Amino acid sequence: MKVIGINGSPRKQWNTASLVAKALEGAAAQGASTELFHLYDLNFKGCISCFACKTRGGKSYGKCVLNDDLAPILEKIASADALVIGSPIYFGTVTGETRSFIERLLFPYLTYTVPYGTLFPKKIKTGLIYTMNVPEKVSKEYGYEQIFNTSERYMQMLLGSAETLCAFDTCQVDDYSKYVIESFDPDHKARRRAEVLPLECDRAFALGQRLVAGDGA
Repeated sequence: MKVIGINGSPRKQWNTASLVAKALEGAAAQGASTELFHLYDLNFKGCISCFACKTRGGKSYGKCVLNDDLAPILEKIASADALVIGSPIYFGTVTGETRSFIERLLFPYLTYTVPYGTLFPKKIKTGLIYTMNVPEKVSKEYGYEQIFNTSERYMQMLLGSAETLCAFDTCQVDDYSKYVIESFDPDHKARRRAEVLPLECDRAFALGQRLVAGDGA
C-alpha cells in the first residue's frame, strides 16, 4: 500500500509539516510505504484553463498536459492508495501553492457530464490537515468550516473518501520577541506548542493509520 504526503506549507519543520509527517508515520506503522513532497520545493503553477484534459478524443484527455515538477507527483498519486494534504490557513484559506496543487490534481478528473463524474482510476482515501493560529471558536466565526467542507466534498466526489483534521491556535514562531506580533500572547502560544501540538501529532498519527486500515476514513 502506498501513501503520498503533501506539505503545502513553506516551512518544512513546523506545525503543518509535523502533522503531515506524523500521518505518514501512522500509515507506515500499518505497513504502508510513504513518500512526502514539499510543494514549496517544486516549480509549478496552477491550472491554466487550457482544457487539454477535456478535449474530446485528445491524447491528454483526463490528464493535465503541463510538464513541470508537479507532473510526476500527480502520476504517483494516481497509483497511490491514500493521500495526505496539509496546509496552514493564510488569510482564510490554504496557501497559494496548495490551491494550485489542488487545481492541478482534481480538474483533469472532473467530467462535465450530467451528472458530474470522475475519471480518477480508482477510489483512494484522503486526509486533509489544516493548521491555523486562531482558536476554533474564531475559525467558525470566520467561516473556515465552509472551506474545509468544500475541500472534503470535492475529494469525495473525485477521489474517494476524505476526512479533515484541524489544529487550532498554533504557535507561529520560536521567539515572538524578534517580531512585531503583538496580537498574540507568546507564553500562551509556547504552552500550546509544548502541550497541545503533541496531542495533535497523535491525532495525525491515528489519521494515517485509518487511511491504511480503512477504519472510519
